[in-house]
Amino acid sequence: MQPLTVNRPANITRIASIDWLRGLIMVIMALDHIRDYFHADALIYDPLDLNKTTPVLFFTRWITHFCAPVFMFLSGVSACLVGGRRSKKELSGWLLKRGIWLIILEFTISRFGWYFNLFAHEFDFIVIWALGVSMIALSALVYGSRSFILVFGLLMVAGHNLLDGISVSGNTIGAFGWSLLHSVGFFSFKGYSIVVLYPVIPWIGVMALGYWLGGLYSKEVPAERRKKILFRLGSVLILLFILIRWINVYGDRSHWKPQSSSFYTFLSFLNTSKYPPSLLYLLMTLGPAILLLAAMERSPGWLGRKISVFGRVPLFYYFAHIYLMHLLAMIATSFCGHTWRDMIFNVFIGFDPGPLKGYGFSLGIVYGVWIFVVLLLYPLCRWYDRYKSTHKDKWWLSYL
Repeated sequence: MQPLTVNRPANITRIASIDWLRGLIMVIMALDHIRDYFHADALIYDPLDLNKTTPVLFFTRWITHFCAPVFMFLSGVSACLVGGRRSKKELSGWLLKRGIWLIILEFTISRFGWYFNLFAHEFDFIVIWALGVSMIALSALVYGSRSFILVFGLLMVAGHNLLDGISVSGNTIGAFGWSLLHSVGFFSFKGYSIVVLYPVIPWIGVMALGYWLGGLYSKEVPAERRKKILFRLGSVLILLFILIRWINVYGDRSHWKPQSSSFYTFLSFLNTSKYPPSLLYLLMTLGPAILLLAAMERSPGWLGRKISVFGRVPLFYYFAHIYLMHLLAMIATSFCGHTWRDMIFNVFIGFDPGPLKGYGFSLGIVYGVWIFVVLLLYPLCRWYDRYKSTHKDKWWLSYL
């Protein structure tokens, strides 16, 4: 048996389970971003703050933890699949150019979508930046053996928390450089704010591990064997998360603590660090994701096929959902006594609402907007997916 595939023109096939999982996490990702723009409490406190949050709000944020690591991991898997059709040199060149292009997009198209201000005084190093740098790193790693890439990825993911005690303070080049590598940082330069939320060391490791796992999708690996390996691997990662988290010594700079109730203690147990992604955060998210890959070897069904559309055009979906939800938020301001201009930002407002004080809606409205946005984006993404499928001669489509 071979992996379930979707036929494409020019004798190219896609792995349906990968598109399905990627599409699923893209849909979930939109929930978190829409909550940022529409929820009344989003401008007041962190939904993971156990002293203020509610269980529903906590899990609304927590479930979106799966998005960045799974997307990064699957990008590595996809790079391996692309490598099966190209030489090492061709794959390396493609990854290098795509990585550079993603970094450019982060500070142009993506930045404008978040702020709607060409002259915003902030530059954010976030997920697309980290994805681009990870691809650039992978462009060099692909020349190594599979064993080397596996060991490298494990060291980056499992060992980077050893660096938690290292800090470089101040508004200096050294502090900024260390922040790009491993520590979240906030800097200022000539009136501009620079925010680093996605230090790259662990993310490079995640993509490297995804590239290694992509070898399971070669024709030499029967589907049943791959499914068993994925199931065992996902189960081991989940067990490691439970064990290491329970010991409460290593793997996350934020230890879990007993809370006012056993349920909130459980929430503390799940509340791992995303910035940067700790070992426990990655075990907690990648373990279940790999189990889903095993489960998704079967036919995805009607809903799965619809979700897979988003997974086949992830970058297009990412930018489209940013612009659409921001436009809708501008319209929504009029319902809260504000004007659309309040949704044009100069810097990231964090938990200080400023001119948006009093703006926002209930969590139920947030979920409604989320469903509405996903439904609106579906026909647009389906059109773009078909366009890509019928225009394989256009080289630039491989970068979008």
